[in-house]
Amino acid sequence: MMELKIQLVPTGEIILPPGKNGESYCHSCTKKRSIGHLESMDLGNMQDLLRKTQSSIVEKGLMFLNTDSLKDAVGSDGVRVMMESALTARDRVGVQDFVLLENHTSEVAFIENLRKRFKENLIYNKCSSVKCIKSLTYIGSVLVSVNPYKELEIYTKQHMERYRGVNFYEVSPHIYAVSDNAYRSMRTERRDQCILISGESGAGKTEASKKVLQYYAVTCPASEQVQTVKDRLLQSNPVLEAFGNAKTLRNDNSSRFGKYMDIQFDFRGAPVGGHILNYLLEKSRVVHQSHGERNFHIFYQLIEGGEEDLLRRLGLERNTQQYQYLVKGNCPKVSSINDRSDWKVVRKALTVIGFSDDDVEELLNIIASVLHLGNVQYGGEDSGNAYITTDTQIKYLARLLGVDGVVLKEALTHKKITAKGEELMSPLNQEQASSARDALSKAIYGRTFTWLVNKINHSLAYKDDSFSSKNASVIGLLDIYGFEVFQNNSFEQFCINYCNEKLQQLFIELTLKSEQEEYEAEGITWEPVQYFNNKIICDLVEEKFKGIISILDEECLRPGDASDITFLEKLEDTVGGHAHFVTHKLADGKTRKVMGRDEFRLLHYAGEVNYNVNGFLDKNNDLLFRNLKEVMCMSENKILTQCFDREELTDRKRPETTATQFKNSLAKLMEILMSKEPSYVRCIKPNDAKQAGRFDEVLIRHQVKYLGLMENLRVRRAGFAYRRRYEIFLQRYKSLCPDTWPNWDGRLVDGVSTLVKHLGYKPEEYKLGRSKIFIRFPKTLFATEDALEVRKHSLATKLQASWKSYSQKSKYRKLRHSAILIQSWWRGILARRRAQRRRQAADTIRRFIKGFMYRHQPRCPENEYFLDYVRYSFLMKLHRNLPKTVLDKSWPTPPPALSEASEHLRKLCMQNMVWKYCKTISPEWKHQMEQKMVASEIFKDKKDNYPQSVPKLFVGTRLNGEDINPKALQALGTEKMKYGVPVTKYDRKGYKARARQMLLTGSSVIIVEDAKLKQRIDYSALKGISVSSLSDGMFVLHVTCEDNKQKGDVVLQSDHLIETLTKVAICAEKINNININQGSIKFTVGQGKEGIIDFTSGSELLIAKAKNGHLSVTAPRLNSR
Repeated sequence: MMELKIQLVPTGEIILPPGKNGESYCHSCTKKRSIGHLESMDLGNMQDLLRKTQSSIVEKGLMFLNTDSLKDAVGSDGVRVMMESALTARDRVGVQDFVLLENHTSEVAFIENLRKRFKENLIYNKCSSVKCIKSLTYIGSVLVSVNPYKELEIYTKQHMERYRGVNFYEVSPHIYAVSDNAYRSMRTERRDQCILISGESGAGKTEASKKVLQYYAVTCPASEQVQTVKDRLLQSNPVLEAFGNAKTLRNDNSSRFGKYMDIQFDFRGAPVGGHILNYLLEKSRVVHQSHGERNFHIFYQLIEGGEEDLLRRLGLERNTQQYQYLVKGNCPKVSSINDRSDWKVVRKALTVIGFSDDDVEELLNIIASVLHLGNVQYGGEDSGNAYITTDTQIKYLARLLGVDGVVLKEALTHKKITAKGEELMSPLNQEQASSARDALSKAIYGRTFTWLVNKINHSLAYKDDSFSSKNASVIGLLDIYGFEVFQNNSFEQFCINYCNEKLQQLFIELTLKSEQEEYEAEGITWEPVQYFNNKIICDLVEEKFKGIISILDEECLRPGDASDITFLEKLEDTVGGHAHFVTHKLADGKTRKVMGRDEFRLLHYAGEVNYNVNGFLDKNNDLLFRNLKEVMCMSENKILTQCFDREELTDRKRPETTATQFKNSLAKLMEILMSKEPSYVRCIKPNDAKQAGRFDEVLIRHQVKYLGLMENLRVRRAGFAYRRRYEIFLQRYKSLCPDTWPNWDGRLVDGVSTLVKHLGYKPEEYKLGRSKIFIRFPKTLFATEDALEVRKHSLATKLQASWKSYSQKSKYRKLRHSAILIQSWWRGILARRRAQRRRQAADTIRRFIKGFMYRHQPRCPENEYFLDYVRYSFLMKLHRNLPKTVLDKSWPTPPPALSEASEHLRKLCMQNMVWKYCKTISPEWKHQMEQKMVASEIFKDKKDNYPQSVPKLFVGTRLNGEDINPKALQALGTEKMKYGVPVTKYDRKGYKARARQMLLTGSSVIIVEDAKLKQRIDYSALKGISVSSLSDGMFVLHVTCEDNKQKGDVVLQSDHLIETLTKVAICAEKINNININQGSIKFTVGQGKEGIIDFTSGSELLIAKAKNGHLSVTAPRLNSR
């Protein structure tokens, strides 16, 4: 026997989870069974299986499975079975869909089913037949919601995910199911939707609308901008509740205004904006509340939650008993309301919506001013004229409203009258002044509330220019007052109940009447349902010239002493014969006992209501004295300047009355709702005491009646679940039949007949009308939709291939076209740049030539460009060709105008290079350079082998300590040798070469032979040195003849001639005494005798005694001079 795993779900479902491939698992064994196998099980085996799990399920407070519906519930998502449809539990919890009631015509059975579900905390119920999500014509779903008056754990994010994307009829009834159904219908069909939430005060309408908004905020796609809109949509609720809701006898958070909100969605289904329409704020509550009721929440929140500094600035005390407008209901505290906490929520919400600090400050100034107005007290003079006794309140009002206190004080005690073109100020008595004060309070609060709604609408408006609100998909949300019957019903209840009559008429038009008329038009046989058409009551109220509103307006506008009683009398004369209208005068004796003489009774569709006419005219007129308007128009409060338009003062046209305005706004609302596909949430209040678990059958029966639930149930039970025009049905499903795909050429009805036969429809499952097909069972439609979903994959593949081909070709063509455009554009730019460069070049050449022609003239406009260019060119050339080293003497030739500057620059450059070079040399290198400078001065361009000596560094000495005999060093004594070099000495007689050493000391030149000092020549005795200009190493030291120690001049040869003579010249300070001779050198041999050395150039160095007795020196020439 196969076991079935049951998943227990808090919302009242039992789900059989599927396996990976659609199988159902048997968790007590390893065996799998496919869904197909499960379907094939006979009911006996299935019941045995379910019976085994019955006891454990019942112990947990759940109900059992319905084996009759199990097979039909099997699908690709697993087995989903509704808990409430189980056979063994139905008697305890009832059915979730009223259409499934066996006795669907019995009101007793209907209410009993509600009682069972309410007892089990199952507060949601369906009252509809199945509607396909993609249907364009079928009436919307109806959800019946009973207020539990306690918190239930059925609104978590997990619950939202369960209802997201699931068919309305596959899950338990829930407000989220209605929300998701409307959302998916909008997305798939691109048709606007609306959710109509109705019911008595305290039935949970406001909370239902909050849940809808929360569902969309959580489940819809989001981005940073979309999230901002979501937050503002959600936060608009606490703001509107604070300013528009109040505690009443029936509801601690009763909406005292009607609200219709449009939520705008973009093509992705993300909420991107919203718009709110408000209807008939109960302004009279500002100045008066019945016993046990409170004023609007914002007053109590401000006083209880406002910071001390804020209250001090507003002139308020933290005590509601100090304010006349807050004590009339004698209900300052409510256990279910935390005003201090709500104040924080409202302040945060105002910030989120986008109110600036200045907006909030001025808004609170207005709220505080209303409280101060209520505390304005009057006294009476002997003449009966009123005067103000509370000047402190006037001071506060003047500051908070931004008006002149004196002018305000006069306006509160006088009224301006225009007679024969003249304006007169007429004093008011105490009663009139109090009425004027209250009228001002109501006007200020009412207009501020309208401004507040407009401000929220501006915040919710989508700011993206690329997005048009006309192209947006919309879901409307109507949260409006329910039918009200109080002990004393006044003008407000008359308007509210008239609104409910219009909504009921809409409901009849969209459901009952249109449903039956469609069946008759299509020739479909069915059982007609009797229902009450309330159009007769709507006409009684709104008919032109003869309706109650027209009579009320006429009485308000006519001259003379019109009063509420004259209005009642005129009603008796005009509509007294109407079957749904009764007054005390027209009623029978029994009815007169329960009616006052100042009352009239209307027989509404929901029951009889007595209306007291006292105050009807004043509330309908809703007039404000002209001088009070003038004061408000002069206000410095930016909100009031928008609320009180100065054009009102010059507009002589009488404004529409409150009732007419309300009638016109209702007509527009009906147009809006008729243009959308509706879904209904009917809210029911279980008791008047607001107690959890209490079920008041009498009260609920009344609500079931006026909500029209029984008529709706009978229509839906008798009707078909789905209908479509032939062309639309064929267009949608033609791909499922080979004969109708891709096109059907015959009659539409024949095509539909062929299609349904191919799909296997049974005769009892559908009917063919004159222009539409009607399908009775939802399972038939679901099976067709499933087949279409499968078929879509193959069609989508073909479409994708075609589209990709088309898309890529289009993309290529666009790219090619774009490339051509870019190329032409770029070529144009290049051509323009070339032309511009040519023009600039021509201008430059022209200026250059003209400047060249005037180059010798003083600087003028004709040559300034040329001169500047010449200077610039020279400087840039100089910058690029500056000398790199001190030895580099190159320098660009300057233009004449810059000759002097060029010379200065050259000197500066040379000085800079020398300075930089000098900073980098060491003392040793400096000494070397000094010697090289001496050598250059002596030998440059004079001695043939000088250039070869330049790159060779001079050394300190050519003889080390080991090369000189120690005795010779000893003979020097204290003299320090500065330089030593090996030389060759030629005798004066015979010119024999002898190897010697030449030592330089601080005072003399010493010729050394081994250990002997052969000759000492003092620097003072050295009168000169002679060398040849050739490359030989010969030199002659000339000594003075007076020195007896010397035998004559000394002829020497050194391999390091340049270095040696430089050292001698420096040590002996004989730089200028070195003679460089060409041809021959004469020298002194002895007393009066001379010798000659002849120098000739040759291929190699030869030194020998010539035949003529001269010393002949042949040396190669290394450089040509």
